Amino acid sequence: MKPQPLETLDSLLEKKPMARAARVTLFEREVKERLSVAAVEILIERARILSEGKRSASPTAARAYFGSTMITVDVATLADVVREPCDARAAARVCELIRDDARVTKRVHEVARREAQRLAEGPVRVRPGEVRVRAQGTFIYLDVDVEE
Repeated sequence: MKPQPLETLDSLLEKKPMARAARVTLFEREVKERLSVAAVEILIERARILSEGKRSASPTAARAYFGSTMITVDVATLADVVREPCDARAAARVCELIRDDARVTKRVHEVARREAQRLAEGPVRVRPGEVRVRAQGTFIYLDVDVEE
């Protein structure tokens, strides 16, 4: 049997026109990005924690505790454990993802409670406050006010 010569692309297109889409898709697909479980752990483990606060001596506030905790993460220091580039752009993206991540908020509140108890030298019933998040260069700053 003798091989047949290949037809040119133009001749193929002339024989079969493009199909017209008469129906639409029922489902839309969405790619969602969030911090991995390991990333949340790494961010908290590698963070520097700075806390201040004390129990009140005021007659109106009784012995309530007032303070704040700042958690700082330098994304540049994570290059040894993550695949992505650890630059200012990555810090800004992590910052965006942290804002809507309940897991990170919960961990930040746990750290703030532990720090409040350390500074108050005893148990503190902490009311969860708003976690403020911002990025500056490769640094991510998470701040939370703590009140009892």
